[in-house]
Amino acid sequence: MSADVTSTATPDFAIALSQAAAAYRGDGGKLPTPALLVDALLAAEKAAKQQRLAYNFESLVGKWRLCFATGTRKVRQRGGIVLGKGVYLPKFAAAQISFSATSEQDLGRGEIGNQVQVGPVLLKLTGPAKYLDKKNLLAFDFTQMQINLFSLTVYKGQIRSGKVPSGDFYNQPIAKLPFFAFFVITKDFIAARGRGSGLALWIRE
Repeated sequence: MSADVTSTATPDFAIALSQAAAAYRGDGGKLPTPALLVDALLAAEKAAKQQRLAYNFESLVGKWRLCFATGTRKVRQRGGIVLGKGVYLPKFAAAQISFSATSEQDLGRGEIGNQVQVGPVLLKLTGPAKYLDKKNLLAFDFTQMQINLFSLTVYKGQIRSGKVPSGDFYNQPIAKLPFFAFFVITKDFIAARGRGSGLALWIRE
């Protein structure tokens, strides 16, 4: 089953996510408080599981700017992990994630890019990605790094994340890879939980 959280009978969490995306983009309105947005993300995640929503990889293809993210912290007494309060990313530090398909025959395979720009300095990581549409889960591994100063590339080369042997990415089980579990994908924004249990909201560039 697939659905757009901004369809008719819009739930409160979808309204909050839409407001956050619009306000962060500069389309007007006020940003929801971090606490309210965390609650909205958790509600959206719960709804996606209950409704067994499924999204395809094509709906992720494009460039997305990180808008909001939560950290996590371990609780020794409880032996678990709890979410941090969450913060909106400052606009002077533009963080972007991108997805592209590498094969028309296998749309579950693609490439991920993750970059951060602060002033004239740009750091970009890229690597292979694979998507499991039944689980809305995207696994990835960063294998290339590029550093730019203004428009000049000062470094570009391979890196080893240490996650998987070189060239063996697509044969690795998800349990050995970093991943994002997406629970909201719309044309304007996406949301996911990372392997480290943190939540994130991105808006389309």
